[in-house]
Amino acid sequence: MSRRSGILEFAVLGLLRESPMHGYELRKRLNTSLGIFRAFSYGTLYPCLKTLVANGWLIEEPGRAPADLPPAVGRPVAPASSLAGRRAKIVYRLTAEGKEHFEELLSHTGPDSWEDEHFAARFAFFGQTEREVRMRVLEGRRSRLEERLEKMRASLARTRERLDDYTLELQRHGMESVEREVRWLNELIESERSGRDQRRSSPGRGAQQDTAGEPDGLPRRRADTPPDPSDDTSQ
Repeated sequence: MSRRSGILEFAVLGLLRESPMHGYELRKRLNTSLGIFRAFSYGTLYPCLKTLVANGWLIEEPGRAPADLPPAVGRPVAPASSLAGRRAKIVYRLTAEGKEHFEELLSHTGPDSWEDEHFAARFAFFGQTEREVRMRVLEGRRSRLEERLEKMRASLARTRERLDDYTLELQRHGMESVEREVRWLNELIESERSGRDQRRSSPGRGAQQDTAGEPDGLPRRRADTPPDPSDDTSQ
């Protein structure tokens, strides 16, 4: 399985853990909620869904089409009685095995979990992720970007004299993008640590706060998604 398909399967399982959906709803949520899937087709989504069903992680159920499903372009509108049957959609529901598998994926903190696209998908489901796992993913992502930033600075120092003004500015822009994300990660990590320390210093609150969900110390005003990896022009 390719890394891209693995990320898609992870995101589909995560969205279906929130509620059952059909393919149109899933594609819409992937496009709007998870920016890394801005451009992908049903030809990519449905094979993924079929694989998840075959693995026993999803089940298919009959359901109704969404009210905002666009009509087929260039086709005559069918009578209402036949339209309802023709546009009936399959609803995908997470099984107990699928939920268990998704929780296993959430607990994974290997190097792929802090690479660009996978990190964005992981971050989108941080509300369902345990605090210690969030910390490991954030710290791993920060280390990955600090390594990248060091390489970019070294490369720029070697090639600065040979670059024209525009290429030089492009290189600087890429470095600034990485530096911004490192600062953002530092803030998140500090917030996670502050929340953990608050919980430890307040024994009476321990039973009231689950390890997953919104971290205690996370600022109310923050972005819902990490900086777009596409801003990094070094790749």
